[in-house]
Amino acid sequence: MQPEKQNPQLLEMIKITLPDNSVREYDSGVTGKSIAISISNRLAKEVLAITVDGEVWDINRPIENDASIKLHTWDDREGKETFWHSSAHLMAEAIEAFYPETKFGIGPTVDTGFYYDVDLPEGKQLSENDLEKIEKKIIELAREKSDIVRSEISKDDAMKMFTKKDDELKQELISELEDGTITLYNQGNFTDLCRGPHLPNTSYIKAVKLTAIAGAYWRGDEKNKMLTRVYGVSFPKQKYLEEYLVMIEEAKKRDHRKIGKEMELFTFSQQVGQGLPLWLPKGAQLREQLENFLKKVQKKFGYEQVITPHIGDVSLYKTSGHYAKYGADSFQAINTPAEGEEYLLKPMNCPHHCEIYKAKPRSYKDLPIRMAEFGTVYRYEQSGELHGLTRVRSFTQDDAHIYCRPDQLKDEFKKVIDIIFIIFEALNFEDYTAQISLRDPDKPEKYIGSPENWDKAEQAIIEATEEKGLKTITEYGEAAFYGPKLDFMIKDALGRSWQLGTIQVDYNLPERFELEYIGNDDKRHRPIMIHRAPFGSMERFVAVLIEHTAGKFPLWLTPEQVVVLPISEKYNDYAQNVSNFLNNSDIRSLIDDRNEKIGRKIRDNELKRIPYLLIVGEKEAESEQVAVRKQGEGDKGTMSLQEFAGFLNKEVKEQLSSFYN
Repeated sequence: MQPEKQNPQLLEMIKITLPDNSVREYDSGVTGKSIAISISNRLAKEVLAITVDGEVWDINRPIENDASIKLHTWDDREGKETFWHSSAHLMAEAIEAFYPETKFGIGPTVDTGFYYDVDLPEGKQLSENDLEKIEKKIIELAREKSDIVRSEISKDDAMKMFTKKDDELKQELISELEDGTITLYNQGNFTDLCRGPHLPNTSYIKAVKLTAIAGAYWRGDEKNKMLTRVYGVSFPKQKYLEEYLVMIEEAKKRDHRKIGKEMELFTFSQQVGQGLPLWLPKGAQLREQLENFLKKVQKKFGYEQVITPHIGDVSLYKTSGHYAKYGADSFQAINTPAEGEEYLLKPMNCPHHCEIYKAKPRSYKDLPIRMAEFGTVYRYEQSGELHGLTRVRSFTQDDAHIYCRPDQLKDEFKKVIDIIFIIFEALNFEDYTAQISLRDPDKPEKYIGSPENWDKAEQAIIEATEEKGLKTITEYGEAAFYGPKLDFMIKDALGRSWQLGTIQVDYNLPERFELEYIGNDDKRHRPIMIHRAPFGSMERFVAVLIEHTAGKFPLWLTPEQVVVLPISEKYNDYAQNVSNFLNNSDIRSLIDDRNEKIGRKIRDNELKRIPYLLIVGEKEAESEQVAVRKQGEGDKGTMSLQEFAGFLNKEVKEQLSSFYN
């Protein structure tokens, strides 16, 4: 007897909600690729991944039930991450082709590509010279158009599989996974333990560049085996790679470590210790200008400055919860001669500020209380992760904490957004996105505090951003352990993204420190705490600012605004008079009185990125004038000292006046 043909009209239909909240019906089992085809042919060609109910999937994975979805292309972070994740697997396959007994650790994506940690066979090692042949192999494998296939596997079978391969790295990872959640991905001759998502096949990968080789301890633990980490980046078009290589060359020129050395802003000393920056006079001047700028803005918004110690009793950080969460990343406790007395180098400023709040009784009339501090904190970063000023062990936060009533929360949050806007405008950060960072609903153990307070805090952030009309993205799992936050992601002059500026809503520290105020009902209430740091840390912010501006800071900020260049030694005394006059007019100046030709002095000082060069010789000395030359624009004519001072101070005032008034 022939089986009955199923009537297509009887197939189960599911509802798919698109990002614009429109709803379409599809057969159960529809894939992201099929949905893209139904929308447009162009989207179908460009789609790389799909988010299904908040989880990123392969575009060929069947959707069985009603779902909300978003399709991702190369223009989306999720699209790039999927592309680079597949590229990491393809690189692993290429490495395995040359070194068949290689064992593979993890191969995640990073902000600018991917890496894979590999354990090469005994006696084998990779060098920079090997990268080109691996690149060629990756492209060769990509052109085979191998399907990238996802399959589910039991924990027992997965363990057997990687035990047979004698791969103890994967065995360790599998031992920590739950049965029923384990998946493999296969392409060509390579199979890897992986949760995905991945591209449909390898042909999407058109261009690749392996960028670096480094050593990395397995799982970041110095007690574990040292593996070889291979970094790379890949693209769906060759022209994207060419543009990337141009950008990399420009990035090298803008490297804050290189420019910081040229401009004599900061240095490091092995004798002082790794990751502990030393600010030179010009760098200290730059920092002071930034701090003074923010202090003036904060004063306008009602902040008061406080100062707290660089250490605190261990019990302080146990109360706050920082010890439990970050104790392993802190420096070892400092023991005093008194028995049982232990201190920590301060990893956070907020517990100290809570104790300042508790120093006296508070009334509802006192709130909001806004206390600010440029507070230096200390974290133990592993030596392999230290990088210039962007990753250090000692850094100063432009920290502030606002203690407010529930009815004040939203307005206070919006005022902090206004402060961040002022900073971005003053420093020409024009391209930014606000990221709403919420808790991971599947990992409640990562956070402290009640779900009810978390709900209120998250809702306050969402409503504040809507009322300010911010362009936002939402990221689950990116909240701080004590509260949700709003992170500002800026793009620099090269289009690279940096996280600058953060605002966090916290119901939990006031609870843990038993902070109170007397309400208008004469009862005790808990204040809500807002953490905020518009710069983030002075070290990282300066690094980003250097690379964004290539060291050509706004006139109000630059450490040296003017350099006086005497044509010969005969005019050194007049040059000194000019410099003294300028310094007395609140203009930061110096003299280049080297016995060099004036052309050499001009070139050297333009390389130092000093905005104005004043050339003085016989004519200028006799008339008490200066010949003015502006960085990047050339000669601006001759001016009297008073005229130039007024001209320059007017330029500075115009740059800053709108931010202070």
